[in-house]
Amino acid sequence: MRDTVSLLVQYARYHRDPRNIATHLVGIPLIVLGIGVLLSHPSIPLTPGALWALTPGWALWAAAALWYLTRGGLLLMVSVIAANGLVMLLAHWMAVQAGDRWVALGAGLFVAGWVIQFIGHYYEGRKPAFMDDLIGLLVGPMFVVAEVLFALRLCGELRQTIEAEAGPVRLRDLHAGALR
Repeated sequence: MRDTVSLLVQYARYHRDPRNIATHLVGIPLIVLGIGVLLSHPSIPLTPGALWALTPGWALWAAAALWYLTRGGLLLMVSVIAANGLVMLLAHWMAVQAGDRWVALGAGLFVAGWVIQFIGHYYEGRKPAFMDDLIGLLVGPMFVVAEVLFALRLCGELRQTIEAEAGPVRLRDLHAGALR
């Protein structure tokens, strides 16, 4: 049961180039959005005519929310849960708007997100973190939200700890080796 700090430090070691971080700020939300669209069916209305329905997407969101709550760092965890919830809400709305094309929409968003991720890892010169630890698939959204909070000058102590252990964010010379 690793805590927020150790998870983010490990993840940050794979993400020190600002171009890679920037691609993650786009790619990870697209991946989560795509998953949300794909998991928007089947849908079981909670009450007749209800706007809300039970879907595999909402079940996954709830399970992830419980996992996040066990990591520590209340502001970050509540922010991640809220951000993922908003993305899931948008995904379900998009799936309804797409009608019978919801699978193509979800798959397209998912693939586009991963393409953007792999472009970022080209700049980083390292493989994605999840290839060494599948929990990185849950840490990715946490990392994105943490980066947004850092940009808002929140969670400064967490940022300092991450930079002390993983190193500062810096451009990698594409003709040199990977950042270490």
